[in-house]
Amino acid sequence: MHAEITSSFRSIPDMFRHRVEESGGSEAFRYPVDGGWRSLTWAQTRERVRAIALGLHSLGVTSQQRCGILSSTRMDWILADMGILCAGGATTTIYPTTTPEDCTYIISDSGTVIVFAEDDDQVAKLRSQRDSLPELTRVITFDGTSDGDWVLRLEELEERGRALADEQPELFEELIGKVDTEDLATLIYTSGTTGRPKGVRLVHANWLYEAEAIKALGDDLLTPDDVQYLWLPLSHVFGKVLQMGQIRLGFPTAVDGRVDKIVDNLAQVRPTFVAGAPRIFEKVYNKVVMQAKEGGELKYRIFRWACEVGIRASRMRREGQQPGALLRLQCAVADRLVFSKLRERFGGRLRYFISGSAALAPDIAEFFQVAGVPIMEGYGLTETSAATFVNRPEDYRLGTVGKPLPGTEVRIAEDGEVLVRGGGVLRGYHGLPEETAAVLDPDGWLHTGDIGELEDGFLRITDRKKDLIKTSGGKYVAPQTVEGKLKALCPYVSNVVVHGEKRPYCTALITLDEEAITAWAQHNGLAALTYEQLTRHAKVHELVGTSVDELNAGLARHETIKKFAILPRDLTIESDEITPSLKIKRRVVERNHGEVLDEMYPNTVQAL
Repeated sequence: MHAEITSSFRSIPDMFRHRVEESGGSEAFRYPVDGGWRSLTWAQTRERVRAIALGLHSLGVTSQQRCGILSSTRMDWILADMGILCAGGATTTIYPTTTPEDCTYIISDSGTVIVFAEDDDQVAKLRSQRDSLPELTRVITFDGTSDGDWVLRLEELEERGRALADEQPELFEELIGKVDTEDLATLIYTSGTTGRPKGVRLVHANWLYEAEAIKALGDDLLTPDDVQYLWLPLSHVFGKVLQMGQIRLGFPTAVDGRVDKIVDNLAQVRPTFVAGAPRIFEKVYNKVVMQAKEGGELKYRIFRWACEVGIRASRMRREGQQPGALLRLQCAVADRLVFSKLRERFGGRLRYFISGSAALAPDIAEFFQVAGVPIMEGYGLTETSAATFVNRPEDYRLGTVGKPLPGTEVRIAEDGEVLVRGGGVLRGYHGLPEETAAVLDPDGWLHTGDIGELEDGFLRITDRKKDLIKTSGGKYVAPQTVEGKLKALCPYVSNVVVHGEKRPYCTALITLDEEAITAWAQHNGLAALTYEQLTRHAKVHELVGTSVDELNAGLARHETIKKFAILPRDLTIESDEITPSLKIKRRVVERNHGEVLDEMYPNTVQAL
């Protein structure tokens, strides 16, 4: 049982006001402009937030009324969100990849009255559905075109707000004072791996708990002197919780959601921590391995040697032993030759990464730990306001998602399901009392749907309850574990889906990392082939097959991959095969590629 975490603030706007009072002249945000970076202090941020909040008030936004944000991660997203909350409203988050039809569903289901849309493309989605959105009174666009009526530019909204501030100087503080702890703050629609998205109701108290729990972890995790680089989708709960930590602690954040700019931005921003989904770390790892291979045989041998030395020392330390003098010397040489250069590419100041939203392969976690930039893996759901468990630099166990945040309780049900209770747990699904009752029991325990076990207070997630595979022979397989191992073994793999439910053995659908396999092709006489042609080439199948054989050597017989197929394209958000937070929708993938799967089971009948 953990001591209860309480906050002295009534709401997020109240906490934001306190941060401005304490840190007004300090840098709050950094964002890209014309090839460089521009900063906002906390006081300057407040001025823009006030203008947006009062602009929304002038358009009739009232307490807990929903305003949507349909945009990629950028500075305007954060300002709009805080403006909505300070006006007394609640934010409905919508991924920029959402289809017009799904936008309509979310806006209608949530009762959203105003939407902030990034550009003309996003505005066009809403305009095409306007007849189906009678409650949507206005669209505010960041980069799009104003029509002077239904669509306004953000600058026009802020002009309205500033005019109202001149007329009523006390109004902004009055609006903040009316926002209460149990008021709805955020309505996040789960992109869900099955079924219609559900609106998760998170109130101000949920986010205040997260902010205080992060602060209660002390300097071990985050400090006011940290610098964050934030690229995560703010439509996702993981990105949102990092905002709360920032407001509570006051560290500056560089904001840029362009994934293709991550490596360049790391060198420019020189952050002390960065959060991301496992897919990002897999891609970085794959790139590092590929570059070592491309450097020639000697460079690759040095890289492999450095990894082996580092892993040997790391495993000794985890077992409570200290490396001897020779191993310490080898580690110092390995660091100088290989790992120090990698850290420089990350800006040279990175203390650690934070990983969440999906399972991280232990082998990849171990590589980053050896490289001197450990990944603090954490765990949480949209339904728990994100952060629920996290590893900490001084309290860390590889392969786990860490210990609970202060104030959060955990227990493991008889069937292995992880149950969570605490300040971050949702107030319910919007308009869905039966679905709420199915996951939230009368004692306040949230049934997460994940299978896990506790080791000395550290939680190890073994799989999703609904993802566990039961073969026709009655054997259970945890697919995520197998998939993670293969991705760590083979730098050319992008996504893996292990299949075998009610089948006699396990198979796998595999997609290739286009950048990695193209680079390999150039060094192996296949540069003329397209990505799709490479997926069909015998040499590529042999390449992947070698890693599958290596994987199988370390698995129980019923877990082994008997056959695999390489798909002609990667899984995409557009094909509904992965969520915007990069989780695989297994059932959709299996349905889309059912014929390919069936071909791997000749002369067998799927068990019913």
